[in-house]
Amino acid sequence: MKFKPLTALSYRNFRLFWLGQIISLSGTWMHSAAQGWLVFKLTNSPFYLGLVGSAMSMPILLFTMAGGVAADRFFKRNIILTAQIILMFLTLALAIMVSTGIVTVWHVLVISFLIGTTNSFEIPARQSFFVEIVGRENLMNAIALNSAAFHGARMIGPTIAGIIMGFFGLSACFYLNSLSFLATITGLLRMRFKPEEIKTSPGSGIKKEFKEGLKYIFNDSRVYTLILSSGIISFFGFPYATFLPVYAHDILKTGAPGLGILMGSAGAGAFVGAITLTIRGDFLNKGILLAVSGIAFSIALLVFSISTTAWLSYLMLFLVGFGAINQVATANNMLQLAVPDKLRGRVMSSFTTVFLGMTTIGNLSLGSLAHYIGTQYALLTGAGLCLSVSLLLILKRPEILKIKMQSDE
Repeated sequence: MKFKPLTALSYRNFRLFWLGQIISLSGTWMHSAAQGWLVFKLTNSPFYLGLVGSAMSMPILLFTMAGGVAADRFFKRNIILTAQIILMFLTLALAIMVSTGIVTVWHVLVISFLIGTTNSFEIPARQSFFVEIVGRENLMNAIALNSAAFHGARMIGPTIAGIIMGFFGLSACFYLNSLSFLATITGLLRMRFKPEEIKTSPGSGIKKEFKEGLKYIFNDSRVYTLILSSGIISFFGFPYATFLPVYAHDILKTGAPGLGILMGSAGAGAFVGAITLTIRGDFLNKGILLAVSGIAFSIALLVFSISTTAWLSYLMLFLVGFGAINQVATANNMLQLAVPDKLRGRVMSSFTTVFLGMTTIGNLSLGSLAHYIGTQYALLTGAGLCLSVSLLLILKRPEILKIKMQSDE
């Protein structure tokens, strides 16, 4: 059968969700850019940038496994819908505090923690939801299209945020983000499901289900290797995004508009990478792509860390985004096709815990290091360790190069 790059969009439920996500995610990335600028203005400290990043990602470590159990038990659409409503009100609360001038860095920390907690239940449900609405044969296309929406918003949102911050102030970004959640909420409410498509499970006890998921992961070398490789990139590499306000303000001296371009450059690279995956479709030897993408990401990040030239920084962040999306989307797809349906929520929650949760430790570690040796040297250290460990993983676990895109029936 001939591959069609947009085949997942032929499914009404996926189309509704995807269109809503484009709008909502643009607001989310506007929020991210504005929040980083807000924290830096309040504290003038890279340590607090790392602390706020950790506050948002810490719940991923704490609660995502519970979110995976919930995703395997309950109707995933309802979990996602509830989470979107909660996120809308949390961002509205921050917008009100900023516009009234009462906001402090501690308010940002608390709201970031609550947003992260909500995400720890929403993400496993969302990641394991796609296969139920488009089927296994169209899963890669759905993941790639979702990644394109995510990183297209990552490219557009911060750029718009930089303009809005300059003309209308920080609070406008947070208000717009709160409104943007209505797009996803509307799409979710308009979805229609046949009775047999509403998959729930009574479960056999949280503790037992939790152990069952972990046992499966550690007994399958493919699954374990994919999760580990993503965790390495997350811990040593992904905290770079938290410190972009420092580069825009102190190193490149480009101000708020420059921060938007920095974030947008990484988003553009990831968007192009996602579109490439969408057009390319399914192919073998995905393990090689996984390894090469991790190395390319690390090298580009290393060059960015020491750059003091705006155009070179933008280019390197484009390559950082391109390498990251190829690594993450490939690992995501391979995991979902490798695991049985009844364990998908728990396995994907483990992936999320490692991939996003390890950023918590990375943010705090690099933020503390940056406080003592400077942001550039801290990021350089992280990029170097990311590259070293990625190469070491390939040498010690060469089976990662032999993993191919094959689903287990």
